[in-house]
Amino acid sequence: MRLLLLSNSTNPGEAYLGYPKNNIKQFLGDKPVKAVFIPYAVVTFSYDEYERRVNDALAEIGHSVTGIHHFDDPKQAIKDAEAIVIGGGNTWKLVRTMRDNGLIELIGEKVKAGIPYIGWSAGSNVACPTLRTTNDMPIIDPKGFETINLVPFQLNPHYLDDHPSNHGGETREVRINEFITQNQDTYVVGLREATMLHYEDGKLELIGNRTARIFKYGEEPKELSNKDDFNFLMK
Repeated sequence: MRLLLLSNSTNPGEAYLGYPKNNIKQFLGDKPVKAVFIPYAVVTFSYDEYERRVNDALAEIGHSVTGIHHFDDPKQAIKDAEAIVIGGGNTWKLVRTMRDNGLIELIGEKVKAGIPYIGWSAGSNVACPTLRTTNDMPIIDPKGFETINLVPFQLNPHYLDDHPSNHGGETREVRINEFITQNQDTYVVGLREATMLHYEDGKLELIGNRTARIFKYGEEPKELSNKDDFNFLMK
C-alpha cells in the first residue's frame, strides 16, 4: 500500500499545491501518471474548475489527473486507475457522493492492492476508518460515518494550537480529547499545515518541518517530528 496524506493543499501566499509538488513527484515517480481525481468535496465551484486547478499544478511535475465525473462508469474508472487522487473541501459531501457512487470499498480494495493514493484535507480524512475527526460542517447526510479505512488511526488535518483571546469556544485539542474519550482505543494525529504522512514499504513517516501531535486516551499528547517513528500507528 502506498499513501501520501497531506494536511492541506496550499500554504498562504503560495501557488496551488506549491509546497507538496516535489513530494508528489517523488511519490508518483518520473514516468507520467494520469490519475483518477475525485473532486466530490468541492461545494462552491465546479468539478471542472477543481480538475483544472490540480492539472495546472501537476503539469509542472509531468503528471495529470482526469476527474471521475467525466466517466460514464465511476466504478470502472477506479478499477482502471493507475493512481487515485482525492482533493479537499467538505468531507461530509465527499463521503456522501462517494457512497452514492459505490466507490468507498472499491477504492479501498484498489489501494490495498498497490495503487498509489494521494489525498489532502478531506481526501486525507477519508483514508481513515471514519470521517469523525474532520473539521468540516455536516452540510449533508453522509449516510454513514465509515470511510475507506486505509489506516487504523484518525487524522485531524489543519491541526491548530491557537486559542484566540476573543474566542470562548473549544480549542481543537479539546474537541479531539472529546473524541478519544468516546473512542478510547483510537489514535488521532493532529496534522499541521505543510506536513504530510507517507506510507510505503510498510513504513509510516512524517514529511515536513513541523511536528504532529498524537492523541490517545489516557496518555499525554505527544509531539513527534520527521525524525521519529510513526509505525506504531499502523498496528
